[in-house]
Amino acid sequence: MLVVAGVFNVVIWPRFAKAIVDDDRAWAGEAWSSAPQAFFWVHAVLIGTAMTLGVIVLVIGVRSLLAHRRSPSA
Repeated sequence: MLVVAGVFNVVIWPRFAKAIVDDDRAWAGEAWSSAPQAFFWVHAVLIGTAMTLGVIVLVIGVRSLLAHRRSPSA
C-alpha cells in the first residue's frame, strides 16, 4: 500500500503543478514573464510538501518490500 501511495503522489502532483503554472491566477501578468502571486506560492508549498512526503512513503514502501522478500520466512 505504501508503494501505491508513493507512486500516486509522484505521478499526480507534477501534473497538478503544470495546471497551477498555466492558471492565470498564478501570475501578475503573462506566465513566467511576471511576478508569481500568492496563489502560485501557496500551491508550490503544497506540491513540494506532498511530493516530499510521497517520495518518503515510496522509499519506505520499497525498502519494506525488499526486506520482506529477503527475510527467511518469505
